[in-house]
Amino acid sequence: MSAIPVRQNHRRNRARRIAIGAAVALVVAGVNGPALYRFGSEQYHDYKINRPEYKAANGHWDFLDVPAQFKINSIHASLLHTGKVLLIAGSGNNQKNFDAGKFESVLWDPETNTYKMIPTPKDMFCSGHTQLPDGKLLVAGGTKRYEKLKGDVTKAGGLMIVHNEDPDKPITLPAGTMFTGKENGKTFVSKDPVLVEKAEKIFDPQTGAFLRTEPGLGRIYVEARKSGTKYETGTEDNYRVRGMKGTDARNVYGIAQKLALDKKDFQGIREAFEFDPVAEKYITVDPMKEARWYPTLTTLKDGKVLALSGLDEIGQIVPGKDEIYDPETKSWEYTGIIRKFPTYPAIFLMDNGKLFYSGSNAGYGPAEVGRAPGIWDLKTNKFDKIPGLSDPDRMETSATVMLPPAQDQKFMVIGGGGVGESDKASEKSRLVDLKAPEPRFQDGPSLDKGTRYPSASLMPDDSVLVTGGSADYRGRGGSDILQARMYDAESGTYQRVADPAVGRNYHSGSVLLPDGRVMIFGSDSLYADRANTKPGVFEQRIEIYTPPYLFRDSRPALTGGPKSLKRGGTGTFETKDPASIRTAKLMRPSAVTHVTDVEQRSIALDLKRTANGIEVTVPKNSALVPPGWYMLFVTDTQGTPSEGVWVEIP
Repeated sequence: MSAIPVRQNHRRNRARRIAIGAAVALVVAGVNGPALYRFGSEQYHDYKINRPEYKAANGHWDFLDVPAQFKINSIHASLLHTGKVLLIAGSGNNQKNFDAGKFESVLWDPETNTYKMIPTPKDMFCSGHTQLPDGKLLVAGGTKRYEKLKGDVTKAGGLMIVHNEDPDKPITLPAGTMFTGKENGKTFVSKDPVLVEKAEKIFDPQTGAFLRTEPGLGRIYVEARKSGTKYETGTEDNYRVRGMKGTDARNVYGIAQKLALDKKDFQGIREAFEFDPVAEKYITVDPMKEARWYPTLTTLKDGKVLALSGLDEIGQIVPGKDEIYDPETKSWEYTGIIRKFPTYPAIFLMDNGKLFYSGSNAGYGPAEVGRAPGIWDLKTNKFDKIPGLSDPDRMETSATVMLPPAQDQKFMVIGGGGVGESDKASEKSRLVDLKAPEPRFQDGPSLDKGTRYPSASLMPDDSVLVTGGSADYRGRGGSDILQARMYDAESGTYQRVADPAVGRNYHSGSVLLPDGRVMIFGSDSLYADRANTKPGVFEQRIEIYTPPYLFRDSRPALTGGPKSLKRGGTGTFETKDPASIRTAKLMRPSAVTHVTDVEQRSIALDLKRTANGIEVTVPKNSALVPPGWYMLFVTDTQGTPSEGVWVEIP
């Protein structure tokens, strides 16, 4: 009997302990609730994204395990016909590296996950690059001088236009040449040598009578000999060249606008190189005619390369002097026509040999010059503008892709923002059909929010992976967008897929790998916190996206077959189940920087099934299929692609 009260008392004590424990738990939860919630949410998120059914529907992101000694500030990436990826940092937007002459490139082999440092001869930071017909990679331009922000500039300086009115001889002025103002009396010194061509005599085409002389012009950066605001100038002035005598003193002079302590932009270099994927080294070729920083290189139908835009050796937009590289002679020649674009203009080769400018660009350049999209005939310099953009003021930092198949000549422009450091961003995807009688942009499906710097990769199943970007300039205010989606060109719709773990904005890009995965790299946020108080740190982590089609039970495979296919020619490849093969395509490997990749294209091939495989036929059009190396993919009845097989189009 006496045991009952004891048990009752024990139960009361136990209940009290439970109540106290619960109260303590509630207090602890009140203090740490958000952390506990985040921990639980993260645990559940990791569980969810790693479930087989989730991967099969949405794909999966993984970090690439890059050894510390090979982590660089990757600004550029190109897939080579060896299957390896060349990552180029140059100085990596790091002035300490620039001042120390520390320029870096890394070669990554996706098959073996091995890495190799590549000696890098010049600062290829913000260069242009493109695939050449023999499989080498042309890299041209880069950085001569880092920008100086207002407040950091100690010596007044700027652009001096040197005039030569002598029709009989050009003249070269060495670095250190002094220019003294006729009105202001102030003296400025040139930083580099400059060649000024002789003057041109202009005659009347009807009578042959002499009309006038057009002076030869040279552009040079000059700065004051001493620091301080008293050496600034406020207006245009004529400048005599110190040391000139006789007729040279009359014929050669300078003209400059305001020379001040304003911000000084980056300056470009002329140097050009071919990267040999087999020898795995850079080979010096002739320099460009113009120095270029932020240029675009576009392959033409004959395998030659057009270089255009960029900031020159004095930090000014190259004034429309486009030039062409000949891989046979390793030399450059001017096109002889003038056409101005902002930096990194997205300019694609069309199937009729003309060029399409989508309006996408990376920034530098006047807001009112060269921004309108259109079709450009390089032979005549005729430029037909394409109307219909519903937000033409938000095309900067957008991405452009030629939708599959390339034969359709349909393009999509994704996201973008206002000029310069604008906080404007577009959520739009604009579509244009260049085969229409009167091409016109139309709005396609929208992203969830305005997005600058989106990356877009063509996939071997004819979808487009769109990922990353930020809602504000360079991720300002913690505005990176951790979303990815697939665009279906047939239905014209987006479908959300697995989200990446890392934000990507400025200095980022994505590359399709031969096995059907996608590598995304880079990002250079202006700030490291939402309050914009801490300086940003370059993102060296690399992510790999494995699409849903690689989580299926099987995929087709191609074996045998020729290593080279002529245009209009056929090639036979073996596969286990020929009846299951539905499509075949050639995909040109990427060369991407600043979310700009004008190399990407997916070309549909005619397909016939044989007893043991398939026979594919390449289109005859060299403007549709420029010479070079391509990945051959096939897809089966489920849309699952094979691994890419490298073939050369000579």
